[in-house]
Amino acid sequence: MSSPGPALSQGVGYGIILGLGLAFAVFMIAITHILKRFNNEVQTSEMFNTAGRAVKSGLVASAVVSSWTWAATLLQSSGVCYRYGVSGPFWYASGATVQILLFATLAITLKKRAPNAHTFLEAIRARYGAPAHFTFIVFGVFTNTLVSLMLIAGCAATLHALTGVHAVAAIFLLPLPVTTYTFVGGLKATFITDYVHGFALLLIIIYFALKAYATSDLLGSPSRVYDLLVEAARSHPVDGNAEGSYLTMRSQGGVIFFVINIVGNFGTVFLDNGYYNKAIAANPVAALPGYVMGGLAWFAIPWLTATTLGLAAIALESNPVFPTFPDRMSEADISAGLALPYGALALAGKGGAVAVCLMIFLACTSSFNSELVATSTIFTYDIYRTYFRPNASGKHLIWMSHICMVVYTVIICCISVGLWYNGISMGYLYLLMGVLISAAVLPATLALLWRGQNRWAATLSPILGTVCAIVAWLVTAKKTCGALDVECTGSNDPMLAGNVTALLSPLLFVPILCLVFGVDKYDWQSMLEIRKADDHDMLQGSEVDPEVQRERELAQEANHQQEQLKLKRAFKIAAIITVTMALSFLVLWPMPMYGSGYIFSKKFFTGWVTVGIIWIFCSFIAVAIYPAWESRATLIRVTTVMLTGKAPRRHTVIEAETTEVESSGTATPVKVERDTKA
Repeated sequence: MSSPGPALSQGVGYGIILGLGLAFAVFMIAITHILKRFNNEVQTSEMFNTAGRAVKSGLVASAVVSSWTWAATLLQSSGVCYRYGVSGPFWYASGATVQILLFATLAITLKKRAPNAHTFLEAIRARYGAPAHFTFIVFGVFTNTLVSLMLIAGCAATLHALTGVHAVAAIFLLPLPVTTYTFVGGLKATFITDYVHGFALLLIIIYFALKAYATSDLLGSPSRVYDLLVEAARSHPVDGNAEGSYLTMRSQGGVIFFVINIVGNFGTVFLDNGYYNKAIAANPVAALPGYVMGGLAWFAIPWLTATTLGLAAIALESNPVFPTFPDRMSEADISAGLALPYGALALAGKGGAVAVCLMIFLACTSSFNSELVATSTIFTYDIYRTYFRPNASGKHLIWMSHICMVVYTVIICCISVGLWYNGISMGYLYLLMGVLISAAVLPATLALLWRGQNRWAATLSPILGTVCAIVAWLVTAKKTCGALDVECTGSNDPMLAGNVTALLSPLLFVPILCLVFGVDKYDWQSMLEIRKADDHDMLQGSEVDPEVQRERELAQEANHQQEQLKLKRAFKIAAIITVTMALSFLVLWPMPMYGSGYIFSKKFFTGWVTVGIIWIFCSFIAVAIYPAWESRATLIRVTTVMLTGKAPRRHTVIEAETTEVESSGTATPVKVERDTKA
């Protein structure tokens, strides 16, 4: 069966890719200039790569939500909904929320153990030396590469299906504006664009939810959707679901995906330097609330998006408005993530198709900018400054970051083209990622949490675990379907075997290697010796008085002990909150419904949808409204300076300047002088 023709013209596709992309690039470059001109920010290497380590909880939450909302988040969740019904969106959302919640504990630990680190890999090297450092550099870069490929591949496939834009053209054009504004603004630019993208994305999701369950002529209510899902189950019952229903959490295929999803996403959070970047950039007291708030806010995005558009695809595929009518979607289309755009097109016509294009574009670009900074900081600090130029100046570090961003973008585009022509889709990569990277999750976590793991366990267990996972994956594929092609190796059983082996094998290898080579007694001191970059060459070109800057550094050092106490308390709170929430999402909520085989009644389904809609509005408040309110002082001050033309107030005392930075959440350093003239 051939796929239907595009619903929109190529002009719409190129308009979104180039027009909207260029608008964001210009906007972010302008914001960077405004902050430099009117908020006295100096773009040092520390500022470029850590956003000044003073970002507040609201922006951290919005950045987490935006960065974790990949194209795969929206497309894959709707695809599993199309396959398995209402269980799919929940399994996707819960299986990917717990990692963000649990990572809050690791974020607090990194800030406590290595307060001056730029990447989590620097902490690995400080503890274990070069061999373990090389191992985790490979896993870290590979994680960023896999995520970037999924972003670009998923977005290009969707835009190609909806607008007819050639996928190869989309692959090369999508990263251009992202690379441009990240090149200029660094990590701070990613926080601001994450906020703007997240704001727009949530509005689009709310629009689709209200359209499907309140205003649509074709659907218009949970009751109508429920009736159509019951009819669909009669026509083509779901194999492995209780009574073949789309309205049950008892789904054999869904729970297999759930396990694969959990395993793979541990790797893409705990090994993605982008999430450590956000933890490093956060104000010490903002990391915990930022990640917890971000994780809870994110849950509603895949859950409600898929519960809306994935179910709309099932409900409307027997209607002539559905793009593949009278046929069902092909397996290739589902794997490519087209359940969401087809459902949106059937539900809201061309307007829905445009909204999906915007939604996927925003999800792709907001996540890709995070991957750019994550990868460039690895190459800049863990390779260039560590092994080639230990005394590199701030200008050289920014120069290296720029080069890495450009080279990385070109490489990702070229690999994406190869994947496109070989028929390897976003869905395949999503299931495969855990096999290739998750063996490093436990050793990386123990490196920050357990003093006993020795260097050989940290170095060798990820490698041995990955080898075992690949063997388990391929052997299972050969035994279950007799071939090692894309279709066979991408099926559930081989992927389940490979993913579980990858995550759990270090539970065997780490103890064995610790017994063989001895349990370590690490004292955490070498992590405290990680140094910040030397940015004096860049400060000399600004209006900053070096003496004042030195006083400011001393003031920050004086606050270190107080911050350590706050982080110690935050760690205890994080451990309790995150473990409780993880158990709730993984066990207490879904498992009774799975075990009972309960099939939703119409009233229960209405309540299920209502909770999702209320949750998405709460998410909007948390990551769209609260960050603006939290930074209102900075926004008012910068706007006032722009409108009045008066120079920003200079501070006499270094403590006053430090207080202002903390209260505003803006990154530093800022230009200060000794006088008090306005």
